[in-house]
Amino acid sequence: MGTELLAPLDLAFWHLESDAHPMHLGALAVFAPDPGHGASPEHVLGLLRTRAAAIPRLRMCVRDVLLPVGGAAWTVDKDFDVHRHVRRVAVADDDFMAGATRLAGELMEQPLERGLPPWQLYLIGGADGGPFAVLVKLHHALADGMRAVAIGAGIFDEIAATTTRSVSRGRPAVPPRSWLPDPREVAGMALGRIGEVGRALGVGASVVRAGRLDLRSTAFTAPSSGTRRLATADLDATALQRIRRAEGGTANDILLAVVAGALRRWMAGRGEALPGTGPRALVPVSRRRPGGAITGNRLSAYLLDLPVGAADSRERLRAVRAAMDRNKAAGPLKGAGAVAVLADQLHPLAHRFGAPLAANAARMLFDLLVTSVPLPRSALSLAGCPLSALYPMAPLARGQSLAVALSTYGGRVHVGLVADGKALPDLDRLAAAVGEEFAELEELVTGGLRSGARAPGSVT
Repeated sequence: MGTELLAPLDLAFWHLESDAHPMHLGALAVFAPDPGHGASPEHVLGLLRTRAAAIPRLRMCVRDVLLPVGGAAWTVDKDFDVHRHVRRVAVADDDFMAGATRLAGELMEQPLERGLPPWQLYLIGGADGGPFAVLVKLHHALADGMRAVAIGAGIFDEIAATTTRSVSRGRPAVPPRSWLPDPREVAGMALGRIGEVGRALGVGASVVRAGRLDLRSTAFTAPSSGTRRLATADLDATALQRIRRAEGGTANDILLAVVAGALRRWMAGRGEALPGTGPRALVPVSRRRPGGAITGNRLSAYLLDLPVGAADSRERLRAVRAAMDRNKAAGPLKGAGAVAVLADQLHPLAHRFGAPLAANAARMLFDLLVTSVPLPRSALSLAGCPLSALYPMAPLARGQSLAVALSTYGGRVHVGLVADGKALPDLDRLAAAVGEEFAELEELVTGGLRSGARAPGSVT
């Protein structure tokens, strides 16, 4: 793989990071024991190392370049050693899931070493022959949610077999791309930049209009402590579709409404006064074209004032649907979420020197992040052990305390909550509220659980 310049948004994420604000995505993949013979931890660890080393993108590290001034590029790490990146840690807790979640929170606190390819895998094991988990950490400069799935999927049995066949036939898993443009492209690039100037001005105006001057101090915007706490919840995907058939809208609308209701329950349990509007969520939107190459972060986002003041679950859902319909009608270039699009138009020096200002401005734009991460629909396994759950984890912006990520796999919606450990020490209560809100919404919309249906709000 040749040298490749960091895309503007990737460069922005690279410079936004600090020791107290690591900018990596994560996922906690939980595996059930192989029903046949079981896989030893040594065997699983060996597979992880072999498969990770075979993914070209994971051999790349970030290096500064002379041109463009302030830019950086992905280059092959000539001293790459997969043992630096794939490690095994043990869980001593009797409750494996509780122990794995606690340990994953501690590991997510730690920034990735910047001189190395920016990723880590941890094999989290409990008792021999029992369940185990794999914690994946990928720097946001390396991947957005969709690209993280494409990269991380290489560790699974099914995808690893396909990739191995592709490489053996002489087709690289990731096509090389030079950072030097083809001379024939230069004229087109120049014309494109002229058009981008006007686009950047329009996007910038939208961001300014969406900013808030009446900053409120809430649990979601507390000073950052650098600590991380994780919690998870599981929802029934079949029940989600029943709600969707009854109410319309998208599955994402329903999940956003569930988050709003869970926040209402959690705030009431804390004795906090409910705000008249908000809190405001940033809802990322992929700008990738179907079938397009998965290179660089391609994101915008919508803003949504979560209707925590509405007392009825159905009322909250309808408010979310209406607000998201307005967002989609306006398009992803309106509002503070479009700051990701604006980043594409800035010179590398602006990212290098403007990152501290941009980081501190995040709380002027939104209070928390709520994102959905797509996963393959097919059954996945590692060393013959079936994947039972995958909880995605989003990074926290500076001065913000909560990020919620959701993914659907195996008939369940897996919810990963990441919080500042000191600002939200009761994150488990919020995770429980997610399950309670989902159960109440289904009861209200569909008239109760259908016979044989699994309870929708189990919390792990």
